Amino acid sequence: MTITSSRYVDPGLAKNGKKSPKPPPRIWYAIEPPFKGYQPIPSEAYAQSGAETAIVIDNGSNLVRAGWSFDANPRMSFPADVARYRDRKYNRTVSYVGYNAYADATTRGQIRNAFEPGTSIVGNWDVMEGVLDTIFVNLGVEGENGGIRRPVLMTEPVANLGYSRKTMNELLFECYYAPSLVYGIDSLFSYKFNKGNSGLIISSSHSSTHVIPVLNSKPIMSSVSRLNWGGSQGAEYLLKLLRLKYPSFPAKVTDYQAQHALREHCYISQSFEKEMRGFLDWTGLETRDHIVQYPFTEHVVVEKSEEELARIAERKREGGRRLQEQAAKMRLEKLVQKEQELEYYKDLQQRLAGQTKKETKRLLDEDEFKDEAQLDGTIKDMEKSVRKARNKDLGDPGVVEEEDSVNFPLLDIPDEELDEAGLRQKRHQRLLKSGVEARARAKVEKEQKRARVAEEERLDDERRIKDLDGWLEDRRVARTALLQKIKDRERQKADLGNRKSLASQMRMKTLANLASDTPGRKRRRGGDDDNFGANDEDWGVYRTVAMGEQSEDEEEEDLGAEMKNVEAQLLKYDPGFNESNTMAAQMDWTKSLMHAFRRGPRPFDPESQQETHQLHLNVERIRVPEVVFQPAMAGLDQAGIIDIAADMINHGMGKPQDRNNILRDVFLTGGSTLFAGFDERLNKELRAVLPIDAAMHLRRATDPLLDAWKGAAQWSKEPSFRQALVTRQDYDEKGSDYMKEHNLGNTTTF
Repeated sequence: MTITSSRYVDPGLAKNGKKSPKPPPRIWYAIEPPFKGYQPIPSEAYAQSGAETAIVIDNGSNLVRAGWSFDANPRMSFPADVARYRDRKYNRTVSYVGYNAYADATTRGQIRNAFEPGTSIVGNWDVMEGVLDTIFVNLGVEGENGGIRRPVLMTEPVANLGYSRKTMNELLFECYYAPSLVYGIDSLFSYKFNKGNSGLIISSSHSSTHVIPVLNSKPIMSSVSRLNWGGSQGAEYLLKLLRLKYPSFPAKVTDYQAQHALREHCYISQSFEKEMRGFLDWTGLETRDHIVQYPFTEHVVVEKSEEELARIAERKREGGRRLQEQAAKMRLEKLVQKEQELEYYKDLQQRLAGQTKKETKRLLDEDEFKDEAQLDGTIKDMEKSVRKARNKDLGDPGVVEEEDSVNFPLLDIPDEELDEAGLRQKRHQRLLKSGVEARARAKVEKEQKRARVAEEERLDDERRIKDLDGWLEDRRVARTALLQKIKDRERQKADLGNRKSLASQMRMKTLANLASDTPGRKRRRGGDDDNFGANDEDWGVYRTVAMGEQSEDEEEEDLGAEMKNVEAQLLKYDPGFNESNTMAAQMDWTKSLMHAFRRGPRPFDPESQQETHQLHLNVERIRVPEVVFQPAMAGLDQAGIIDIAADMINHGMGKPQDRNNILRDVFLTGGSTLFAGFDERLNKELRAVLPIDAAMHLRRATDPLLDAWKGAAQWSKEPSFRQALVTRQDYDEKGSDYMKEHNLGNTTTF
């Protein structure tokens, strides 16, 4: 069945009053695509608005928020995604914007985002136009000739590119006939809404992290620093870690699910190195390990009652008895038939005595015998077969077959004295003699091997008695060598499963060389004689390219048997070697750090579809958010947020009074500052790098997500907003690059 709901049972006491051995795991279920269906938005606000009422747009790379300046909260919030494709059924192009783009698999496959990946810079202007169309339509804008007839206030990233601002100006003025517009920085709007005057803004958003000093409500843009790490990079990093952790995970982990997991499960560690060292300890791992369950279909096994199982077992036994009876009856019939044939051939052998050669040949031809020797051989074979069948039916293990004396009389007769039939019989006897001699040699070699093994054991026992320490050291070395062989075998198996590995490439190269000794040239008929197999070393190539399971299993069994034998000797004679040191104990999942990392503190059943479709988040919960403090962990060649802020405070502020002013108000805003423990860690580490007499106060925005839009809406009602507007007349006269500087936006120079 497909899992669609979650249930969590709190740990507690069992009914008998004893503590349960282990509480059931808490499971978080993977979220579905963020399709929200029809969202009605009141459009009567356009009639309530006037020519001076601004349309406020927080143009974020994660979510775009829009509304009227007189609204307390934004009227709409959706991702800047557009899915556009040709609908064959209706024969027209359809577009889905925002959450509607996640309606089904078809729309999700056509999603395009307005921003450059990992940045807040608009890169796809077709998508941006679709986003703006949705905003103005949902706000109920009814301007003449498609114009909006309202001023626009829009946020932009710090140090926005001139080309991006120029293109946005052209889009709003030329396409939507906006009467005026102005841009501002989201973190500055959030700081203004929270009544900030002088302070240090630390804004960690979806695409980047900025540190902005503000003095007397004016940002010092020349001292702004940026760390190229935010929520999108964190989600991408988490996704890479999960793909490395579960390379064969059966479900697909989407970017949206990775972002949700980052927000729901990750937190800032107050002591990263210390917590990381003990994160996978078994004590408390049930709480630290978060399980994310993905949809799965479990194999349904019909459970049967004891009565049904008993009836099935009785039917199997009855069927077995009938089969045994039928087999015994068939064996008896065959035995009777063989005895009758044996009596007939013996009677034929007696009738041949005293007959002429012509009559003897006639009688033998009637029964398809070439000569009397073939008849004698047939009688001997049938006597042996009948004797064996009788012994099997009697079931007497004490009955031993009588050894026939094997002789080969034709081998001593020269070929010149034999006819064609005799020569064939001679070749047949030569083959039989070779088989008999080979079996005799094998028997002798087996006895010699048994004697050699017994002698080696005797010498080994003598050496153990004389020099126990040296003998134990040899056993330890042998065990280490066996362990290395087993590890090499496992690594080779894993490499052969990866077609890009060195082992697979060498195997394919060997196969290519076997296919042709001279690649690229065709062999001429009669030329380039194939002499493969002339040397014994040639046959070793099959071991190189073989991937048969039987040979590998046999080799593993041999290595395992040797390992058990060596460990049994160490357990018996080495007092420092106990059961916990054996390979079986070391491979126990309860002692495996890799098992704790990938599967948590519980056993893993590879046959269970539920457990196969689970992701265990443990060390990733603190490793991913830690990058903002230690960017080198993710390969980022930048300083951490503490180093950036400390350098700005200690060296970026020329006057001590300015430094003290910004330290009195360290302001946190942005969605990536919502990690649990972010402000405590920042406060602790930032104080450690400041002068001992410095007074610092740290606070968080009232709503790190919405305060930017609220601050922009609040500013649009102030006189300074009117002074900062760029009108259509300014655009026509001074060009699309023209902008007015104000205390809440970018400057022309940094």
